[in-house]
Amino acid sequence: MKNVPNILTIIRMVLIPVFVYVFFSDMENFRYWALAVYALASFTDLVDGYIARKFDVVTDIGKVLDPLADKLMLLTVLVCLFIAGDVPNIILAIVLFKEGFMITLGLILYHKKDRIVVPANYYGKSATVLFTVSIVLVFLFPGNANVMYLMYISIALKFIALFKYYFTYQAEKKKRGF
Repeated sequence: MKNVPNILTIIRMVLIPVFVYVFFSDMENFRYWALAVYALASFTDLVDGYIARKFDVVTDIGKVLDPLADKLMLLTVLVCLFIAGDVPNIILAIVLFKEGFMITLGLILYHKKDRIVVPANYYGKSATVLFTVSIVLVFLFPGNANVMYLMYISIALKFIALFKYYFTYQAEKKKRGF
C-alpha cells in the first residue's frame, strides 16, 4: 500500500502526453475525450491523496511528485486550451509564471540539505479544485465570460496559497534554526 499513491502520481504524469495526443487528434469529439483524460488524471490525484492520508503512507518523494504532476498536467491543459483559443494569453502567462516559480522553488527546496517540504495548504487545495472546475467548464462552455471570471478567482487563490507556502516555509526554517 505504501507505494500506491506514488504509482498513481506517476500514472497522472503518463496521462500528460496522452491528453496532448487526444486533444490535438482528429478523432470525433476529441474535446470530450481529452476532458475524460483530464478527469481521470484529476481522479487519480484525489485517490492518491486519500490513500496517502488514510493509510499514513505519505512520503517525502510523494510530497514533491504529487504537486509536480498536478502542475505539469495543469500547465499542459492550459497551454492546449490556449492554442485552441479557449483561454486568453493573460491567464496562461500568469499561471505559467506562478506554477513555473512553484516547480522551480519546490525542486530547489527539496534538494537543499535541510529538506523542508511544505505540504499543501487549504488555499492551494481550494485553488486547485476551483481551477479544475474552471477548466472543465472551459471544455464544456468555451468562450463563456463567467467561466473566465471563475478562472481569475482561482488564480487569485493560487497567489494567496503561494504567500501562505512562503510564510509556512519561513516558520519551519526558523523552527529548525536555519
